[in-house]
Amino acid sequence: MIRFGSILCRAQHTVKDYASVRQVALECEKLGFDSVWLCDHFNSWPAPTPEPVLECWTTLSALSAQTTRVRLGTMVLCNSYRYPQVMAKMAATLDVISNGRLEFGIGAGWYEAEYTAYGISFPKTSVRIQQLREGIEIIKKMWTEEKATFDGKYYAVKDAICSPKPVQKPYPPIWIAGLGEKLTLRVVAEAADGCNFFGLTPDEYRHKSNVLRRHCLNVGREPDDIQKSWSGIILIAEDERELNDRIHEFKSNGVLVEDKVAGKHIMGTPEQCLEQVKQYVDAGVTYFILHFLDVWETKPLQLFADNVIRAFRGD
Repeated sequence: MIRFGSILCRAQHTVKDYASVRQVALECEKLGFDSVWLCDHFNSWPAPTPEPVLECWTTLSALSAQTTRVRLGTMVLCNSYRYPQVMAKMAATLDVISNGRLEFGIGAGWYEAEYTAYGISFPKTSVRIQQLREGIEIIKKMWTEEKATFDGKYYAVKDAICSPKPVQKPYPPIWIAGLGEKLTLRVVAEAADGCNFFGLTPDEYRHKSNVLRRHCLNVGREPDDIQKSWSGIILIAEDERELNDRIHEFKSNGVLVEDKVAGKHIMGTPEQCLEQVKQYVDAGVTYFILHFLDVWETKPLQLFADNVIRAFRGD
């Protein structure tokens, strides 16, 4: 089954205000989207600005009480921002509050300016990935063992209790986002239930999937056991004229640049978007986690639900 989720941020990567986030989440639930996702950042990116950014976990907790069906995801949590054992406790609580609707996305972290601003140590990439690997091991222990003990190079816990446990068994799906072929994708093969690739063409997606497949075989893992998602910008419009107007609008305000228009994102009329989605499905995508450029407007979500989601569900 092909699944679809929407990231609740606009192209400038801010989340506006809670009332807007709540409204979009409820609209996605009504329209049949499988999930809504929030990013784990304290500032706007790729450069900090005074734009408002709601903290991820707090916002998802509120949404868990306002929604009933749609799954709630993090795309993705930064492993460095919270001790893994604390993150495990927070995630278990959210899974309980939402009655088992958490999608747990996590990554090694990348936004150095944010680390620096918040006084968080920013080691080299290989160290952050090793920390991520240890962190995931601790999180799994916290979710599955009565008392978790771990003594690693970067983290340690002793008889740590996480109660209540998550509703989902053995634990919520663990997603890892990243493109690094040597280190990150090996961690995916070893420890993740899902992998998120972002901003890739179908051919690039096939290549990354093949790299992941080789890592899976090397660690004795069945590649098909890992869900594979694609994340990128989507711009859907009723006709070519409206589409061109929207592209011009988003280019003029700096949201779109040329490399984001050509080939790496889904853009077009409903029929064109459906065909582009099918190309990614042919490349192996089973889950689409989409950045709607105009996520605060109902019309694009409605167009996508009516013409793409329903096409895959036979409605």
